[in-house]
Amino acid sequence: MKVLHIYRTYFPDPPGGLQEAIRQICLATRERGVEARVFALSPDPVPRDVALPEGIVTRSRSWAAPGSCDLGGLDALKQFRSLASWADVLHFHFPWPFGDLLQLLGMTGKPAVMTYHSDIVRQQWLGALYAPLMRIMLRSMSAVVATSPVYAQTSPSLTGVVDTARLKTIPLGILDYRNEAPRACASTDIVGRLGLADEPYFLALGVLRYYKGLHTLIEAASLTRARIVIAGSGPEQDALQVQAQRLGASNVIFSGQVTHDEKIALLSGCRAMVLASHLRSEAFGMVLVEASMFGKPMICCEVGSGTSYVNEDGVTGHVVPPEQPKRLAAAIETMLTDAELAARMGVAARQRYERLFSADALGEAYSALYREVTRQPFAVVR
Repeated sequence: MKVLHIYRTYFPDPPGGLQEAIRQICLATRERGVEARVFALSPDPVPRDVALPEGIVTRSRSWAAPGSCDLGGLDALKQFRSLASWADVLHFHFPWPFGDLLQLLGMTGKPAVMTYHSDIVRQQWLGALYAPLMRIMLRSMSAVVATSPVYAQTSPSLTGVVDTARLKTIPLGILDYRNEAPRACASTDIVGRLGLADEPYFLALGVLRYYKGLHTLIEAASLTRARIVIAGSGPEQDALQVQAQRLGASNVIFSGQVTHDEKIALLSGCRAMVLASHLRSEAFGMVLVEASMFGKPMICCEVGSGTSYVNEDGVTGHVVPPEQPKRLAAAIETMLTDAELAARMGVAARQRYERLFSADALGEAYSALYREVTRQPFAVVR
């Protein structure tokens, strides 16, 4: 079976959590006989075709990106139609309004599914303009996938537009890479270079964006003895460093961007993962899946998205209210002082990963959905 994934940007352009989610779906379904390709836009689409382990990535030029919505031209439509003729199933990833236009103008007649990754939270003006097109797109899908039961039940777009027969829930997942051999010994020495070898530390990992709640984490850090490593870079980095200095939070360590091997080293050595995101823009939290894969407990905030589905409160970690630094600091202190509790929650997190978020679970669920929409396509609702 041939599946074409469609999203606004993809590797080798700068990475993000959604691109990684697509990559994991491609790799997981490949083990079940699915050949995947990816169509995306790029500000510099040279070469046009890039061969990656998960499949060939074909790129057209992104001419502009208002509100992080990459826009292509006629060449994008031409390439999309050509790739769609190759595919048995089209797999769109929401949100990307220009991708909706490609589907509606392309008139491919192919079965199509959509993974609904996140509501439009910050760009309210864009959401209002986009709403009519979004409803048409959602109703044109053979199936729409929410990444957690929570999102399926709480997203106004899903509950108000998609009928229950076409709405599915498939959690995101990730291939187990705990035992990968380091590609470079020097890159795995990050624990020593950051001075983390002698006592427990907590890890916050990812792009430093507005919705990650890192301002709350830094305030919480000033209320606890625990060392907290913020690994990653992004637009909020300078403001966060200034905040840490102002609060005297010398226990916050900014590592900057880390390599894959450095990430493995930090995940292997940390006491727990902390994801302080305070907005529904954090729709799932792939870093939580990575933590559970490493058998690490988690601390996250209840924002009505998939984060508290990945991290089961009281079982695999703690879920606290968003933007409440005292509650966040208390959860960190609990895991700092009770190593046995942290270890017990870490075991439960690993078990939950194997059951719900492993490559086997991800690949089986999506390959079954692809077979379903090709054998018995749903009636399109207008």
